[in-house]
Amino acid sequence: MDAAINDKVNSWLNGNYDEATKNEIKKIASENPQELAESFYRNLEFGTGGLRGIMGVGTNRMNKYTVGMATQGYANYLKLQFPNEEIRVAIAHDCRNNSRFFAETTANVFAANGIKVFLFESLRPTPELSFTIRLKKCQGGVVCTASHNPKEYNGYKAYWNDGGQLVPPHDKNVIKEVEKIASVDEVKWSGGEANITIIGHEVDVQYIDMVKGLSVYPEVIKQQHDLKIVYTSIHGSGIKLVPDVLKEFGFDNVNIVMEQAEPNGNFPTVVYPNPEEAEAMSIGLKKAKELDADILLGTDPDADRVGIGMKDRQGNWVLMNGNQTAVLAFNYMIEARKVKGLAQPNDMVVKTIVTTDMINEIARQSKINCYDVLTGFKWIAELIKEKESKENYIVGGEESYGLMIGDKVRDKDAVSAVALLCEMVAYEKNKGRTLYDKLIDLYVQYGFYKERLISITKKGMDGQQQIAAMMETYRSNPPKEINGVAVAQLLDYEKLEGKNLQTGETWNITLPKSNVLQFILADGSKISARPSGTEPKIKFYFSVNTKLANAAEFEATEKALDAKIDGIIKDMKL
Repeated sequence: MDAAINDKVNSWLNGNYDEATKNEIKKIASENPQELAESFYRNLEFGTGGLRGIMGVGTNRMNKYTVGMATQGYANYLKLQFPNEEIRVAIAHDCRNNSRFFAETTANVFAANGIKVFLFESLRPTPELSFTIRLKKCQGGVVCTASHNPKEYNGYKAYWNDGGQLVPPHDKNVIKEVEKIASVDEVKWSGGEANITIIGHEVDVQYIDMVKGLSVYPEVIKQQHDLKIVYTSIHGSGIKLVPDVLKEFGFDNVNIVMEQAEPNGNFPTVVYPNPEEAEAMSIGLKKAKELDADILLGTDPDADRVGIGMKDRQGNWVLMNGNQTAVLAFNYMIEARKVKGLAQPNDMVVKTIVTTDMINEIARQSKINCYDVLTGFKWIAELIKEKESKENYIVGGEESYGLMIGDKVRDKDAVSAVALLCEMVAYEKNKGRTLYDKLIDLYVQYGFYKERLISITKKGMDGQQQIAAMMETYRSNPPKEINGVAVAQLLDYEKLEGKNLQTGETWNITLPKSNVLQFILADGSKISARPSGTEPKIKFYFSVNTKLANAAEFEATEKALDAKIDGIIKDMKL
């Protein structure tokens, strides 16, 4: 084994680590030396969002010691930022294996550092953690979750005092403090238990009340109270709040997918606990068909993403993608507020740069500001904070199945999204229509935008280098045309520069740096390339659009747009 790895292994075998950990290291050493090398070859990186990794012993794994050292670094930074103040943090966790243990470890380390801790009594959705940070006037917070990753993973998301995830300068500064913790001996593990307050139902009540306040048409729900809803929590924390929120809204025909209702970190009924995957929604889809439901909804393990299914015009059940769900939610919040007289002249909406531009068009025609930010809800939260006294935030979202309705939560919130999506179905049903009908009407009104995402993994030791070389080629030698259409603009978010490839004109992009490239074609098509910062993977987002003359032409037009995306992918040799 590599000498550096060997030194790390020996430091754990001879250091202040519990016997169970040392025995596990010895067991792996004898049975699977390669696994041991994987577990120790590097330190699990505390990135700009926190930790995420496979659970197990070692410096490159999620365990008591990596979590404790991260928390000590974060505690040190909070104390530097808020001297002579009582520092408060809120802590939550999801259904994953060891999530409770990691949450309690985090609470104990914060408390031992003299920080007041509000720890949820049991699993809770991530958005409730964001809400609680604001409610309890905390300076920070942590939720232990790996979102929709496979069961082997767990994670640790760090938050700031606005209820949003860490953004500059705090993200990089917290990383520096975490990296200073060189040994588990520097961690204060215990001694502050009196600083921990257990919270639960009383916060749930306040959160549910807040979500209920987002309803625009409660009178419509009264008329459609028996709307047939099918909901699956996919073994996650959504089961704690989603049924209660729907009941509080006034829906009394909610059918839970019982096979997936029990929180379980092994996710026994799915390959990936992700509502973006059709497979994860398949049991719910079967139940929706059996019951002839009005809508199917599924949330991921920490209940911050929502996937939905509904019947198309032929009565076939289809799953909506994240862009379609976002279009429906944004339009509803804009349109319904106007009709009800709730709209304000300074209303604004926010989306990410890889989310459908159909939202920009809806906002433009509705005469409200639409802002584009980098991928991640922390950037939406940051923009809300920046605009707080000047503009009135309504809704934000991104294509990866995330919505944030209202500003009381500063992260994506599938709990409130489920409730509002059901209200949208009720609103359309009250008019004798479906939400699918509404989507087609929006395509007729604003243009038919069709999106697709493909993700490419480059395996092997040089995977990251291959992706870096691909991005460099696109930057230095952008294609003149794609699929027979001229490339009009290149937007480079790393250089923060936009360029008209026809005239050579350049302009500045006013966003933080990010390794993203976008090609804008002469016909309005858009291709975005975005590599992962943590794994040898690159995502390509494709968006094409055209006019839709009427609803009768929907299916034929959709086929043409799909063929156009196929042509772009083929031409780019992806």
